[in-house]
Amino acid sequence: MKNYLEETIHKEYEGYKVVDFLKERFELSRRFIKKASMEKRITLNGQVARKANTLAIGDIVKVELEREETQNIPGEKMDIKVVYEDKHILIVNKDPYMVVHPTKSHPNGTLSNGVKYHFEQNGEDCIVRMANRLDMNTSGLVMVAKNQFAHMKISTAMQNNRIVKEYKALVKGKLENKKGTIDAPIGRRSEDSIKREVFPEGARSITHYEVVEEYSDVSLLKVRLETGRTHQIRVHLNHLGHPIVGDELYGSTDEYIDRQALHAYKLVLPHPYTGETVEAECELPDDILECIEKHRE
Repeated sequence: MKNYLEETIHKEYEGYKVVDFLKERFELSRRFIKKASMEKRITLNGQVARKANTLAIGDIVKVELEREETQNIPGEKMDIKVVYEDKHILIVNKDPYMVVHPTKSHPNGTLSNGVKYHFEQNGEDCIVRMANRLDMNTSGLVMVAKNQFAHMKISTAMQNNRIVKEYKALVKGKLENKKGTIDAPIGRRSEDSIKREVFPEGARSITHYEVVEEYSDVSLLKVRLETGRTHQIRVHLNHLGHPIVGDELYGSTDEYIDRQALHAYKLVLPHPYTGETVEAECELPDDILECIEKHRE
């Protein structure tokens, strides 16, 4: 898989300026094009191109995707579970209780530290660009873009609702409707509140769910996000009257698990370079499986 974009100009792009061609043909953002132009990574017929250059039939436009970058995240040796990887993206299965990115309260031991070490061991000079994030106590799939181009393309795909994100959640009780959609606005009552809730002034939020299996007093759901609000699944299922098992923030403790029983098990996305469909899945982690077994009894 190449680390550059290249195209020979045909009739449909004759007369285009380089910047307009790159925006239309490769769906590059103005920010990306500006940075690539400043760093002289755009060439026209082998010569450094200007954004305003006019294209003729037979011209060859090339954009180098690799660039030197630095990031103040030290690599730390840890067992990260790689589900999918190529030159542009990495998808890993995050363990529960792991923070995704370093913070003041969690300066190390994060998934980003482990990913940085993984890159270093493979001789890849990449910075860590998380394309999605999960709460510390939510397990499952996290996408990492290996370059600015991949990150831009994944972000655009998410904005256009072209990435499928599916979760499995163990919830309290048995649902009357075994399949449905929750369309309810989510927000915070105050800026200093961690907790979110459904109320009219919130942002529109849409969650689709389906019951997979029922046990004595809990149910396993498959959940798909249409929007991506903070705590969206947790808030919506609590609003439905079936909070996620073990989710203390939303009032659902459980003796068999000490975190919310929520797992991001599936991602389907267009590859940022080829456009081909990439599908990644991972199984439920041991603590959720053990919790299910306890509730079978």
